[in-house]
Amino acid sequence: MVGHFSLEHSNGSCDDDGRLTRTGTLFTCIAHIITTVIGSGVLSLAWSVAQLGWIAGPVSMICFAIVTYVSAFLLSDCYRSPDPVTGTRNYSYMDAVRVNLGRKRTWLCGILQYLSMYGTGVAYTLTTATSLRAIMKSNCYHKQGHKAPCSYGNSFYMLLFGAVQVVLSQIPDFHNMAWLSVVAAIMSFSYSFIGFALGLAKTIGNGHIKGSIAGTLMASPGQKVWRVSQALGDIAFAFPYSLVLLEIEDTLKSPPPENKTMKKASMISVSLTTFFYLCCGCFGYAAFGNNAPGNFLTGFGFYEPYWLIDFANACIVLHLVGGYQVFSQPIFSFVDRWFHAKFPNSGFVNKFYTIKLPIVPAYRLNLLRLCFRTIYVVTTTGLAMYFPYFNQILGLMGALNFWPLAIYFPVEMYFVQRKIKTWTKRWILLEVFSAGCLLVSAFAFVGSVEGLVREKLH
Repeated sequence: MVGHFSLEHSNGSCDDDGRLTRTGTLFTCIAHIITTVIGSGVLSLAWSVAQLGWIAGPVSMICFAIVTYVSAFLLSDCYRSPDPVTGTRNYSYMDAVRVNLGRKRTWLCGILQYLSMYGTGVAYTLTTATSLRAIMKSNCYHKQGHKAPCSYGNSFYMLLFGAVQVVLSQIPDFHNMAWLSVVAAIMSFSYSFIGFALGLAKTIGNGHIKGSIAGTLMASPGQKVWRVSQALGDIAFAFPYSLVLLEIEDTLKSPPPENKTMKKASMISVSLTTFFYLCCGCFGYAAFGNNAPGNFLTGFGFYEPYWLIDFANACIVLHLVGGYQVFSQPIFSFVDRWFHAKFPNSGFVNKFYTIKLPIVPAYRLNLLRLCFRTIYVVTTTGLAMYFPYFNQILGLMGALNFWPLAIYFPVEMYFVQRKIKTWTKRWILLEVFSAGCLLVSAFAFVGSVEGLVREKLH
């Protein structure tokens, strides 16, 4: 893989690697993590708990939260090598894998990482369109009654979201989008809290807690197994952020050491998100029981107050606008670096054009960025329009990245970084941990593929 570089230079102060001084803090780190973690996955948690039941549902979320923190803890130390405090910086997940595990596994990591990021962009496009459509349906139901034939397509809203992302994708890199992550994090807390409050209010209104120990009953044991696997995939999608952890850590200033700040931010972020996930998932299930909708803020178990439903869905849209960029920027950065290394004398790749518009600050336009990033957004939008299946897409993406990216690579790099010998107690414990997560990931992947194929052929 090519080395890291910056297309744009400045005369500002620099860090030990010659780059502009990093200014990220614990607060901005938490904002980036929350923007990454609390995404469209939270909307499917009530449905996931409904498939698993009252015991397995909450326990599964807590287990995934613990696994996510362990993964973040291990991966945080890989930002610098060979020493986690004074070593050379690894600017991305792939850089860390290359340094610790070699070139072959770097290519495997890169393919999985960027495929997962790309798939998340597809999922976010689909979710945003669903939320925009829900706003229209909510207003229609309020005016014409809950039985009115309020029907709206997804395609227009996906195209609208894609147009916004074409513009935002011209943000140069992670270091220039802390403000977007802060806004997105505030939005994520807002709609999560609204979902929790609506679920609690409906449960109180019902006068009893719905649901059962076994969860949703299916026509056959085979169908139940597929549903459980999809639910685990959805929960897996909702938690891990290892895809972009090192990119986020690369924004942090030091001292204190970057890995310490990242571990503290991870603990706070995972604790907060797990609390909201449990509230949303469990109260959503308590409110709707086995009829919990796939997306609990757009499935219209809630009709009133319609303005609150509108506000919650607007928060989802604003959050996913930022979330899309958090997952896309590492891909954009890699493409910039690769083309720069491959074509160092190309004006198309390296030349910048200053554009000055009224009111807004001057912008430096690069043709490579404009073309590639626009094509990228167009393709994610097109795939979302072709596979508009919310729960199945989320389950597939969760299963795809959970074991290899959140577990396998962090564990293997930890062995190298800490010089853990084979067959020691720590080695055995982490290998058993990795093997267990592999089984869960494979189970969720097969079930999600089955659900996606069945929905497409239905």
